[in-house]
Amino acid sequence: MKKITIVGTGYVGLSNAVLFAQKYSVTALDIDQDKINKINQRQSPIDDKEIENFLARKELDLFATTDKIQAYTDANYVLIATPTNYDTDTNCFDTSSVEAVINDVLAVNPNALIIIKSTIPVGFTQKTKRRLGIDNLVFAPEFLREGKALYDNLYPSRIIVGERSERAAEFAQMVADCAVKENPTILLTNSAEAEAVKLFANTYLALRVSYFNELDTYAAVHGLDTEQIIKGVCLDPRVGDFYNNPSFGYGGYCLPKDTQQLLANYENIPQNLIQAVVSSNNTRKEFIANDIVSSNPKVVGIYRLIMKAGSDNFRASAIQSIIKHLKRLGTTVIIYEPKSDEHSFLDCEIVNDLEEFKSRSDVIVANRLSEDLSGSLDKVYTRDLSGSDY
Repeated sequence: MKKITIVGTGYVGLSNAVLFAQKYSVTALDIDQDKINKINQRQSPIDDKEIENFLARKELDLFATTDKIQAYTDANYVLIATPTNYDTDTNCFDTSSVEAVINDVLAVNPNALIIIKSTIPVGFTQKTKRRLGIDNLVFAPEFLREGKALYDNLYPSRIIVGERSERAAEFAQMVADCAVKENPTILLTNSAEAEAVKLFANTYLALRVSYFNELDTYAAVHGLDTEQIIKGVCLDPRVGDFYNNPSFGYGGYCLPKDTQQLLANYENIPQNLIQAVVSSNNTRKEFIANDIVSSNPKVVGIYRLIMKAGSDNFRASAIQSIIKHLKRLGTTVIIYEPKSDEHSFLDCEIVNDLEEFKSRSDVIVANRLSEDLSGSLDKVYTRDLSGSDY
């Protein structure tokens, strides 16, 4: 049986580990012992209903460890799913975690096929292969939603591998064989093209979010009904009725950093639109903050720090920028976030008694509406129309 090691147990890593463990022997490697313990106890360390269900009920050949030697020895495939955050000082992804894993794998098991799942700059794979003098490195992008990562692996929109070879086709088929969706589309490309697909796909999604947010800003300023306008626009089948619910801005693991990376890749290349996407998101968050304070609230309550429902991710959520803008405007901010064990966030008090939070807040700011807020809707500020993130 083929042995697969997956490095990193976030949404990408753990969803792939569970996917492959249905048919293959999988080892999950992470530096967080608490995560490792939970996985081996068949508990999910992240919020994802399908992952939780599969860990609890499915027969999976899955073992988790912090031991690199144990994880890499005898592995046929090593999938890298470590974070690559955008570094504003270098205007590029920080790929140090990916590079460290590649070096570790080569030291222990130089014959393993190393497959990068982490998002990387265009040209990274080929440059790394040349620099290290290796050929066993491939990029295969992921297209997953937070909280729905395993679902999106089970029902993939497409499977892309950045190499045109028999081994790339074999790996793509392994992914397809573990999916529920029958005969998913497989695309084999060159490595740089696959890297570009990931960045352009996420930037298009960011563009769509920004477009409907700017539509909503226009409607709010002019006292128009956003929902009627969006419905009329989206009845055009060329536009489509999806991914059109206004928000406070795009955020999360992927869209903020991927748009910035793509913009950086456009250095010395004529462009206006990519810069506009990044700028639009910042403008939207400033508008939201100013709109909130226009009613002169003494205390603004922030309902949830998470990026969206079903996620446990605070990272780069749009609400963080809203909080910073509100504080610059001199507003007192309190936060309700039951997923946090801290007493404060961004120097704002966390109040995890929901009723106390609601009673103390003059305005409750919610990116997405929730049943938690029923009974206090007269205080709620949101641009949410449907409760959907898509």
